[in-house]
Amino acid sequence: MIRTLLVDDHQLVRSGIRRILEDAEDIQVVGEAGTGEEALHLARENRPDVVLMDVNMPGIGGLEATRKLLHVHPEMRIIALTIYMDEPYPSKLMEAGAMGYLTKGCDVDEIIRAIRHVSRGERYIGADIARHMALSGFAGRAGNRFEKLSRREMQVMLMITQGHKLQEISDTLCLSPKTVSTYRYRLYEKLGVENDVELTHLAIRHGMIDQLQ
Repeated sequence: MIRTLLVDDHQLVRSGIRRILEDAEDIQVVGEAGTGEEALHLARENRPDVVLMDVNMPGIGGLEATRKLLHVHPEMRIIALTIYMDEPYPSKLMEAGAMGYLTKGCDVDEIIRAIRHVSRGERYIGADIARHMALSGFAGRAGNRFEKLSRREMQVMLMITQGHKLQEISDTLCLSPKTVSTYRYRLYEKLGVENDVELTHLAIRHGMIDQLQ
């Protein structure tokens, strides 16, 4: 059996995926998590073979959760499951060690196929993602300003655009408030914005966050 952990901050999404996977005779759902922090805890307890990881969640988010999880449990296989097709998400997740990347618009068979592939140590990129990345390559990637951000800058940017306050970001990322402020103004400089509102609008335009969050 392929022991699988589901990580998504929406209960309805997790329930839907669980029902899909229950029809596969070789896949067992061993737990559900709603945040990256909870995923780290459940992974230690349940030792899944595969983790289906949402990208944009409260707290440390799926990108940092992937890095932390694989640092402690390098044998685990992670599939990013998200609404985002645009760079830099696919590249950054794969660089962090994810073995697969799917969008939530993929069909049932593809989710099951991806789990089976990565459980054998094979990479799996959804067909829609592969097409999108190929087209982006032809068009050039210089247009996405977020690609120049470092890992830590990306973390801080996501938490700012999710509405987290300075102290919350400081506590979650184990950084001093002064350091978080430094990252914030570095983001403004790199992305050509002047405040958090402009940063959030830019992130929405580039598909980095969901406008409905």
